[in-house]
Amino acid sequence: MAEELIINNTATKAEKYQSLIPQVEALVTGEPDLTANLANIASALKYGMGFFWVGFYLVKEDELVLGPFQGPIACTRIRKGKGVCGTSWANAETVLVPNVDEFPGHIACSSDSKSEIVLPAFKNGEVALILDVDSDQINDFDSVDREYLEKLMRIVEKLL
Repeated sequence: MAEELIINNTATKAEKYQSLIPQVEALVTGEPDLTANLANIASALKYGMGFFWVGFYLVKEDELVLGPFQGPIACTRIRKGKGVCGTSWANAETVLVPNVDEFPGHIACSSDSKSEIVLPAFKNGEVALILDVDSDQINDFDSVDREYLEKLMRIVEKLL
């Protein structure tokens, strides 16, 4: 198990992800506990990429329930179809929001959150959990984030 992340802070965003994702994969290899793995993944993303907030919401019956996260306190429960996370769950797809104030029905867990990317992970063809990543900057996420975070979610799916 890794004890620290090695990320070059002068690297491009893509280079940071290329360095981070194999380290995350090594971090979770051999650890069977989902909560422990999600906690370490959230921490690796928060500190490796410098995100404002990173966390997981787990599907429990008819709600998303807050799981491991890094950052300010967060909304505990989100209904299907509500906000960015609930929309990602309902549509079973990645949702990238350049400006959360322009997203209809956005749930403001923190007024400091300005942009967001939310990605689902699947188990048996159904959304099992959501990765929510927030920035305190408008338009902070792009196709690079989408590409590499979707690769990360394939690692998460192996843990489910």
